[in-house]
Amino acid sequence: MLNENKIWFGKAGEEKIYALPKMANRHGMIAGATGTGKTVTLKVMAESFSSIGVPVFLADVKGDLGGTCSPGVETEDMKARIDRFGLEEAGFKFDAFPTVFWDVYAEKGLPLRTTISEMGPILLSRILGLNEVQSDILSVIFKIADDEGLLLIDTKDLRSMLSYVGEHSKEYSLTYGNMSSQSLGAIIRAVIALEGQGGELFFGEPALDIRDWIGCDYTGKGKINILDCQKLINNPTMYSSFMLWMLSELYEILPEAGDMEKPRIVFFFDEAHMLFDSASKSLLDKIEQIVKLIRSKGVGVFFITQNPKDIPDGVLSQLGTKIQHALRAYTPSELKAAKAAAQAFRENPAFDTFQVLTELGIGEALVSVLDESGVPTVVERCKILPPQSQMGAIDDATRDSKIKADQLYIKYVETVDRDSAYEFLTRKAISDAEEKARAEEVARLEKQRAADEAAALKEAERQAAAERKAAERAELQAQKEAERQALAEQKAAEKAALAAQKQAEREALAAEKAALKEKEAKERAVKNAGKSVANSVAGTIGREAGKNLGKSVGGSFGKTLGGNVGASLGRGIIGTLFNMKK
Repeated sequence: MLNENKIWFGKAGEEKIYALPKMANRHGMIAGATGTGKTVTLKVMAESFSSIGVPVFLADVKGDLGGTCSPGVETEDMKARIDRFGLEEAGFKFDAFPTVFWDVYAEKGLPLRTTISEMGPILLSRILGLNEVQSDILSVIFKIADDEGLLLIDTKDLRSMLSYVGEHSKEYSLTYGNMSSQSLGAIIRAVIALEGQGGELFFGEPALDIRDWIGCDYTGKGKINILDCQKLINNPTMYSSFMLWMLSELYEILPEAGDMEKPRIVFFFDEAHMLFDSASKSLLDKIEQIVKLIRSKGVGVFFITQNPKDIPDGVLSQLGTKIQHALRAYTPSELKAAKAAAQAFRENPAFDTFQVLTELGIGEALVSVLDESGVPTVVERCKILPPQSQMGAIDDATRDSKIKADQLYIKYVETVDRDSAYEFLTRKAISDAEEKARAEEVARLEKQRAADEAAALKEAERQAAAERKAAERAELQAQKEAERQALAEQKAAEKAALAAQKQAEREALAAEKAALKEKEAKERAVKNAGKSVANSVAGTIGREAGKNLGKSVGGSFGKTLGGNVGASLGRGIIGTLFNMKK
């Protein structure tokens, strides 16, 4: 609640407890066990900042901050508190505040998106749960994308970039270092797992322009931006990474402001321990650096957690406003934590801080703020004022009407998928595939041409060989025909010669035979002539001899017989003589 241009949020006895607006960028803390009143304190502080024209960001983890958009309702309990604090005289009234609802899942608020590039490799490595080597490789992937002018907007851009670098790892290894396929594969699996958790909703466009959070409504009240985290808190790493990203964005976007009369914007991070759980040393150093330096940008940061020990010492030492609700301390470790929390305050001699810390009731807190000189005040035990807006959640119809009535609805409701790494690499893959296909087609045609030429050459050689063989066969045939003709002529000549020879021989033989016949004829003539003479002589001799013999033998028979025998004998003798002569 605003009082005397100061943020009045509590009362210690009759003394009002204020937080000075110009000290709000020194950050603060609201701590305490569950059910001790941290949410009410948060609402009172947020409403007060809004009332002085300072925009606020609230992380709504339990879903009970939505009532900020509606005025509170007077109940008996609320009336008693108002009377107890004397708020009516101070001008207290129930009021609504300009509220803008956001949700990374786009279910209970305007879509809150960012791009892969804006998230950066460090926070993204934490979201993906990468080890040190994989984180270094992811940083290299971002460097390659930046060098080649490729936008990494959503998860499909990142997957495409990882796959592309993996396929061309040998080309990039000499410039950017070795990137094993195993590490790239592990990062891709982590991205796919993130998409399964709704990561495709977290990363995209239009990305949140945090400057849209810095503004007031027509009455001059600062906007209260409420991020619904009921679902997001189930992924603590995602939740904390988004919170850190928003701080980083503010630090990068806002110009230096120095000391201002009031901050440009105040952030309230509920479940702050999630920002620091399992964070690497480099990330913790980054958080501490942002918390230290963002003060000069006019940004105040309030961490809401159960125990101050959840906040690292380097960050805790930067917190100027401390509102500590009750801590329950029964075990030795709880007692130790409670004592440490009590010792973090500037001691008030009027009471034992540790004892009071364990005795505080609901709505009570130990408080220390920065005075005009920036010095922490002594700790005070005070009661927190009631909020002016509605306590608890609002119904879906009211929420939906508020979402659609906001002037930012048109800007953020529709997803825009502009040309980025995925589209470029997809086109490149298609182009490369087409080029490869063309090259393969050219190679195939060249191979076909070579094969056709080889086939044509082989056919020509076969044809030439066939022609040679045909010529050889024709030549051989002609040669054989000539030889056959020559042989036939030779045979004919030989046959003619043989026939002539035989004819000559026949003629010679015939002549010889004729001569022989003539000779024989002559000889026969001679012989016949001789035979005639011989026969005649022999006959005569024979007959004479016969006669003589017959005479001896007797009678005429004897004469006749003797004559014939003698004749024959005479012829034989003549013939023998003739033959011997011959």
